Amino acid sequence: MSSVNLTGLRVAVLAADGVEQIELTSPRDKLLEHGAEVEVISLRPGSIQAMNAMAAGKKIDVDRTLSGAKPDDYDALLLPGGHFSPDFLRQSERALDFVRRMDRDRKPIAVICHGPWVLISAGLVRGRHLTSWPGIRDDVRNAGGGWTDEALVRDRNWVSSRSPQDLRRFNKGMLELFAEHGPHAEEDSAPGMAMGRLVASGLALAAIGYGLRQWQGGESGGDAAGALPGGGYRDAYRGVSGAGSRHVEADIAL
Repeated sequence: MSSVNLTGLRVAVLAADGVEQIELTSPRDKLLEHGAEVEVISLRPGSIQAMNAMAAGKKIDVDRTLSGAKPDDYDALLLPGGHFSPDFLRQSERALDFVRRMDRDRKPIAVICHGPWVLISAGLVRGRHLTSWPGIRDDVRNAGGGWTDEALVRDRNWVSSRSPQDLRRFNKGMLELFAEHGPHAEEDSAPGMAMGRLVASGLALAAIGYGLRQWQGGESGGDAAGALPGGGYRDAYRGVSGAGSRHVEADIAL
């Protein structure tokens, strides 16, 4: 994943007291390593108390409070877990509205462990497929979502994982998803797109030339109607328009 370029991508990390420390710090560090701008957004200013399971961990600085954060200012969202942080956030209408607006705009969301609690309370899980800490799988299913016991699940603009044990897969899936929506997404695909256009143009010109030659042959006594077996340039155009216009989404669910 060293080639992933997230320079200029603005990521909001929504967390509160009781966040699982490594579920915040590990993805955040990966995002920073790949050039993203990351802000920790919380319910109050200062710092939040992180946890290592049930033991107190480090204090993590808050960059901005929800009262001063605008979803339009961010390109992607990270929802770490922990037993307490998602429960505090799901009780905040500001937090729920922030998440709803990010998802409404189809911005990428990476969520892990108990983080789906926030998506559930925001009313976003029905009809979606995800994973989580096994202890809240019934919550996901009761909210109308599909739950799978997998290390990583991708559903459109979401990636989800179960626990800190899945962080390697989670970070990889998060980086891939965020890169698809980042400022450099079009640049990264530009060479392939340009090559596709060149190939399409070449095939189209060849097809037209072939058709003209056959038409001229028909004018000089040849069978113009039979000069294009199998549809001729119509098939050529059908092949060109089909290649490159069909979007195939990579299946990241493992």
